[in-house]
Amino acid sequence: MSPTAMDAPSPDWTDPECPVARTLDLVGDRWSLLVVRDAMDGARSFTEFQRRTGIARNILTDRLRKLTAHGLLAQRTAPSGRRQEYVLTAAGHALFPVVLTLRQWGERHAFAPGEAHSTLVDRHGTPVPDLVPVDAEGARIDADTTQVRKTSD
Repeated sequence: MSPTAMDAPSPDWTDPECPVARTLDLVGDRWSLLVVRDAMDGARSFTEFQRRTGIARNILTDRLRKLTAHGLLAQRTAPSGRRQEYVLTAAGHALFPVVLTLRQWGERHAFAPGEAHSTLVDRHGTPVPDLVPVDAEGARIDADTTQVRKTSD
């Protein structure tokens, strides 16, 4: 875990030795990932997050505090100098492949054929290719070709 996240108040971990469980404890609820998604899409203010997600003010306040406390967002003074804004930290930016994978899974499995949905494109307007996990030699890997190994580092 990053030093920032380690300095934050520790939640009661669901499964203290599992990286998946710890990640879900930090960002596994619907609203947290939608806030991160919107921060990746340029949202910065409380009002922007609320407008984009429709989240209740009290829940948004809680999620912004949690994401900030655990080092995924940082607060800074907005260019206007009149209010605070939220920006992704390096740890928050590192969630991009997670959000991308969820998006791509949703595009394939959460919509009926022909149903309208958004798609992610690169700066040239080309759809982002599917993210495919590979091993050290470049061969595709999946749940049938991997295993969990406990480490101490």
